[in-house]
Amino acid sequence: MEFVTEEIASQPECWRRSVALAETAGGVLPRKGERVAVFGCGTSWFMAQAYANLREAAGHGETDAFTATEIPAGRRYDRVVALTRSGTTSEVLAVLSQLRGQVPTVGITADPTTPVMDLSDETVVLDFADEKSVVQTRFATSALTLFRAHLGADLSGAIADAEQTVTEALPDGATQRRQFTYLGAGWTIGLANEAALKMREASLSWTESYPAMEYRHGPMSITDSSSVVWFLGAPPAGLRDEVAKIGALVVSVPDRDPMAELIRVQRLAVTIGAEKGLDPDRPRNLTRSVILSGAAGVDTK
Repeated sequence: MEFVTEEIASQPECWRRSVALAETAGGVLPRKGERVAVFGCGTSWFMAQAYANLREAAGHGETDAFTATEIPAGRRYDRVVALTRSGTTSEVLAVLSQLRGQVPTVGITADPTTPVMDLSDETVVLDFADEKSVVQTRFATSALTLFRAHLGADLSGAIADAEQTVTEALPDGATQRRQFTYLGAGWTIGLANEAALKMREASLSWTESYPAMEYRHGPMSITDSSSVVWFLGAPPAGLRDEVAKIGALVVSVPDRDPMAELIRVQRLAVTIGAEKGLDPDRPRNLTRSVILSGAAGVDTK
């Protein structure tokens, strides 16, 4: 647990460095008015979802987010952004190889010695946010901080909130619950998806995630007194009280930056994993990068 705990705690400083990087690397990131696709796998896909929503909401242009294997063929974009911590994920490299010469591509990575550097037309390296743990925490949020700063957001409040959430007590009784649902809206749907993934990876917990209003259309039936329902961002009117009446532990801090609140979820996942005797640095059945043998169009040498 040594690596992931330290990496989670380092996020406020990493975010400061991402904000500074946005000022110098901004010319590499998508220009206002461009039609953009951003893609990745796992955690990176969920950060892509958050960025796509934020970019469109800021009026910077149509932005789609995809997992690497599901990018529609033939759809035209002005720029494509690949988000990959390791720079070696086979599906990501295959897409970049296929797009070479067809559309400008940008790789966002933590490791400047990996194949993504050669396959992307331009790159931004967040080496200060690289990680030893298989469970991804600070690279994901640092990349999203980079995107948010480039869109013009003031991240000073988010960083101040993060300074608090790296040490703040976890929700009382949360570690004793057995089922966890994370809810978001707009850009925080991606954060909710990522929160659920962290719980699965680090603690093998029964976890789900939904757009907050969609939760009412069926998924709410799973909730009972053994559940935690955690809102990332402000909950829709009336939903928090409705969930509380079912008996769930409801967690909602609407005045806090949702990306900073994600840090508490990361910490909860690691804590529960440790209590189960798991090693959150080395999740079951997972590796730091998914490298497929014989992936078409990919040279990882």
